[in-house]
This record gives sequence, C-alpha cells and structure tokens, in this order.
Amino acid sequence: MTETRKRVLLARPRGYCAGVDRAVQTVEEALKLYGAPVYVRKQIVHNKHVVSTLEARGAIFVEENEEVPEGSIVVFSAHGVAPEVHEQAKARNLKAIDATCPLVTKVHHEAKRYAAEDYDILLIGHEGHEEVIGTAGEAPAHIQLVDGPDGVDKVTVRDPEKVVWLSQTTLSVDETMETVARLKTRLPLLQSPPSDDICYATQNRQHVVKEIAPSCDVVIVVGSTNSSNSVRLVEVALDAGARAGHLVDYASEIRDEWLEGATTVGVSSGASVPEDLVMEVLAHLAERGFGEVTEYTTAEERLTFSLPQELRRDMKAAAARG
Repeated sequence: MTETRKRVLLARPRGYCAGVDRAVQTVEEALKLYGAPVYVRKQIVHNKHVVSTLEARGAIFVEENEEVPEGSIVVFSAHGVAPEVHEQAKARNLKAIDATCPLVTKVHHEAKRYAAEDYDILLIGHEGHEEVIGTAGEAPAHIQLVDGPDGVDKVTVRDPEKVVWLSQTTLSVDETMETVARLKTRLPLLQSPPSDDICYATQNRQHVVKEIAPSCDVVIVVGSTNSSNSVRLVEVALDAGARAGHLVDYASEIRDEWLEGATTVGVSSGASVPEDLVMEVLAHLAERGFGEVTEYTTAEERLTFSLPQELRRDMKAAAARG
C-alpha cells in the first residue's frame, strides 16, 4: 500500500507588511541613533517575538507616556494614537517619534474630515483594540463603535442622511462587508469611505488563505493572540473550508495530534510576523513528514514606507556631523 503524500501549502503574501516593517525599523534605527534605552508606548507591533527581540536590544515597552522619564525618547506604535497622547508627550517634554502605519493615519484623516463636516461616523472595529482607541480619539463626539454585525442594532444617529462608516485596518473583509450590509438595511443613505480602510496586506493575506483553505486538513497561522489580523486569518481559513485552524507564536507550540491523519497543511503568518518564525514551522513540519512545500502566490507586494520624518531628520543630521 502506498503511503499518502504529505504536503504543505505555503501562503504568499504572508508576514511583514510595509507598515510593520517601517515600525520595527523605526525602533531599531532609534536605538542605533540615540542609544538605549528608547521607550515604546504599547507593543510596537502585536508580536511576542518582535517585542522580546527589541527589548533585548534596549527598547523599553510601556503602556502610557507617564511611565516614560521626562525628556526621553518615545516611539508610538504602528497602531496609531489619539491626539491627546501627542499632547501628553509634549507636556512631559518627550521626543516623540510616530511610527503609526500610514494606512492607519489615512483613517485618522478621514475621521477628522467627516467630523469637521458634522457627520456621524460608524467605526467598525474591535472594542479595546489600540487602533480603534486611536481613531476614535480623533473625534470622540462623532464616532461610535460598531463591533461586528451584532453591534448594528445598537447604532443611533442624529441624521440618517449624514452618516459614514470607517473601519479598523486589520478586520476580516467578509465580516466587515456583512456589517456594512446590515447597517445599510437600517441606514440606506450610509456613505462609504473614499477608499478601502482595510489595508492591502490584510486583504492579500486573507485572500490567499481563502484560496488554499478548502484543500487543507489543517491551517497553521504564525502570529500572536493579540494580533487582530493573525486571529482573523484562522477564522478566514475555517470559514473557507479548512477542517481545522490554529494560531501559534512558535513552531514548538504545534501539537502532534493536530497533524494526525492530515495530508495537507496550510501555513501562513500575520502581518507582524518575521519570516524566520515561518521557516521554523516548515522545519518542524518537515521533521514530521511534511517535507513537500508548494508556495501558493496570489499577489506581489512591493509597497514600502519611508521612516518617520522626525527620525529621518535626526539621522540626516547625524550623518552630516559624520
């Protein structure tokens, strides 16, 4: 009897997006330029491994500006902050470097613009997520959170003709569209943002997982539990037909029973996951007979973002001084 062929379908794109790459590089360059310690408000990106690696290099992660000694350097995370956080930093004489992803900044600008035009803004997102707190802080009097389709019934607006929806950048595309569809049954004149708020990287990673999931007995997503886009990838895999899905930070967390009876394993990673963690997962699977790897590509990503201007200015000045 021939043994069933075991294989891995490796999703691409996966891992670091341009915003995460920029944020991590911001902390690395700040440490090189200013020396340790460099303080970082919240996790720079939602990944356990990245945070511990940067801590080992001299980054100190704090929850709030109050924990940063006066006059020190503080980096704001990729998820964005409310305007009051910038004001608190000024009050404490902190040198703030804003590593907010430009795609999150775009949503902040939309929120400010619609608030200035006196719209009610329905922000689709997860309660308590840093990105949502930052965006809502731009116009708290105008913004109400809609946490998924079930949050639609709680919505109240002043004028059904002046209402717009915006969204957190890392949501499930399908669930967001379901929430919007439900909102439109209640508010037929609901306006959409001028361009898609869910970021290109989130959409690309979900799309490729959706393509491979129906062929997979199990999909393993490398990512941390507080990473919204990583958690969504597991949900997308299950919704698209994978028979099982699991989220792991490290290869060592993969349980042998997950692989029992499996012939095809899908592998992807969230947008804040370094590629070496994925390689470790592939090595772990190869040791268990899943040595054949086919990379399944649905998009090429070439977008890059330049470093925050505060940091670039200081790097340029340091280079000029030699």
